[in-house]
Amino acid sequence: MSKLERKTRIKLGIRKKVQGTPGRPRLTVFRSNRGIYAQVIDDTKGHTIVHASSMELEKKGKLNVEISKAVGKKVAERAKDAGVESIVFDRSGYLYHGNVKALAEGAREGGLNF
Repeated sequence: MSKLERKTRIKLGIRKKVQGTPGRPRLTVFRSNRGIYAQVIDDTKGHTIVHASSMELEKKGKLNVEISKAVGKKVAERAKDAGVESIVFDRSGYLYHGNVKALAEGAREGGLNF
């Protein structure tokens, strides 16, 4: 099994269990070497409610925990403006540590419940 096939299998296993509804949409994370991206998605309608990324921030440079936390706060702020209070967290197959954990903590500090 290749690395990509393994990651896809893990991601689909998580998606079976984590489903976004209008009451509790899904906060999904994509991480690359240069940035981190977060979206709040309503899976019943199939559209993105809000999004945020490290490319939008004033802080530029290599991805680190501070930038990830700021993206979490930004997506939480936008979600609160859109009327979303609680979410389910989709880590997209990434391990829950480092930048992914920092984004989740930033979203919690921003006022999202999960």
